[in-house]
Amino acid sequence: MPETNANGLQTETLDLPGWKHFYSGKVRDLYVPADDDLGGAESRENHVLVVASDRISAYDHVLSSEIPDKGRILTQLSLWWFEQLGVEHHVLASTAAEGVPAEVEGRAMICKRLEMFPVECIARGYLTGSGLAEYRQSGTVCDIPLPEGLVDGSRLEHAIFTPSAKAEVGEHDENITYDDVVAIVGDDIAARLSELTLKIYTRAEEIARGRGIILADTKVEFGIDVNTGVITLGDEVLTPDSSRFWDAATYEPGKAQPSFDKQFVRDWLTSAESGWDRSGDAPPPALPADVVEKTRARYVEAYEKLTGRTFA
Repeated sequence: MPETNANGLQTETLDLPGWKHFYSGKVRDLYVPADDDLGGAESRENHVLVVASDRISAYDHVLSSEIPDKGRILTQLSLWWFEQLGVEHHVLASTAAEGVPAEVEGRAMICKRLEMFPVECIARGYLTGSGLAEYRQSGTVCDIPLPEGLVDGSRLEHAIFTPSAKAEVGEHDENITYDDVVAIVGDDIAARLSELTLKIYTRAEEIARGRGIILADTKVEFGIDVNTGVITLGDEVLTPDSSRFWDAATYEPGKAQPSFDKQFVRDWLTSAESGWDRSGDAPPPALPADVVEKTRARYVEAYEKLTGRTFA
C-alpha cells in the first residue's frame, strides 16, 4: 500500500512473505528478513532484499511519474555487470528459485548486508557535467589539476577518482577531494576505494567501448560486509542511473553528448512546456506520455547494446 516514508517519498510497501520493509531510497526499497521467519535460519539475519522500483528522480526530486520496466531493466543490467567485473559484490540471489519473492522476481536481489561508506565513489574518464563546471573555474576536478584546453566531452589521459559526499534524499551530493575521503574513512580505506573504483571503471569502459558505447563516468558505492569485514561493491552498478553512457558513433567533443539515461526527462523539466521552476519549492510536474515512452526506450537500448540480450 502507498505510504509516505521518513524522507517524504511516496512509496509502495509490498507484502512479501518472509520479508518486512526496512527503508526506501529514491528509487529502491529495502526489506529485511521478518522476525518470525528467522527460526532456524539465522544465516539470513544479515541478508537484505533490494527491490528496484519504476520511480525516477531528476534534479534531486523523485517524480510522480514512473518509467515502466525501469526497475527490471536496471536490476538485470546490474546483475550482468556484477558478473563481468571480477570484484567482491553483494549479490547472493536473484531468482525465485533462489529465494527471491515471486512478486518481485526480475527487479529484486537478495544481498549481503553492508555497512555502507558515506562516500559516493566516482570515476571520470571524460570531462563533462559538474566536473566540467569546476574545470572551467579552476582547471581542476575535485582539486585534481587537468591540462589546459579541454572541452565538454574531452577524453582524459587517465581516468580520475572524483568522490562526492552522500547527501540526504532531496539534497544534492557535494564533490569532495581525496583528502576529504581520507578524513572520513582513513588512509587505507580511501586508497582501496580509489583503487577499486578505477579498476571497475577501466574494465567497464573497455567492455562498453567494444559494444559501441562510451562510458564517460560512473558512480559506485562500497560497504563493509558485516560477516567478513571485506570491502564489497554494493547498490546498483553501471546503469544509466549511475553512469553516463554515450553513443560512440555520434561522439563529438566540444558539445553536450546525447546519453542513454533520463536525458528526455531533464530536457522536458527544464523546457518552457513543463512550466516548472527548478529553483522554486514546487515539485516537478507529471511527465507527458511521450517523454515516459522515450525514456523507457533509451533505458532498453542501453541494456540491449551493452549486454547483447533482448529485453523482454
